[in-house]
Amino acid sequence: MTAFWDTSAVLHLCVPGQASSRARALFKSATPVVWWVTRVEIHSALTRLHREGALSDAAYQASGLRLSAMLSGWKEILPVEAVRECALEQLGRFPLRAADALQLAAALVWSRRKPQGRRFVSNDLRLGSAARELGFEVLEV
Repeated sequence: MTAFWDTSAVLHLCVPGQASSRARALFKSATPVVWWVTRVEIHSALTRLHREGALSDAAYQASGLRLSAMLSGWKEILPVEAVRECALEQLGRFPLRAADALQLAAALVWSRRKPQGRRFVSNDLRLGSAARELGFEVLEV
């Protein structure tokens, strides 16, 4: 079974010591689906954590290698008009920031707007709550 992974959940898989064995198993069990900009958001977060001293040089390098390894195994939802229009709808419905509305819209486009029975993996409480309200099965990792 596939699952949509938001940036907050994928980021935990990249940083050494952050991911649970459950999260790693879930990511490997089926093709993960992510929003097109997820790679940029993760790289931004890793760079910021490294710059702030929260990631050592070795952890930063290991995180980058993990991200690179994941890239070939996931499916990306591309930035098409349907995602933008859906994101605009979600901004009117939920108290989300633009990036989170785009994540949620990408998941809705992936599910063909039928989220019931589809998994949405997130560590973001606000985004997870919106996904749950729409009918996704939200998993925290």
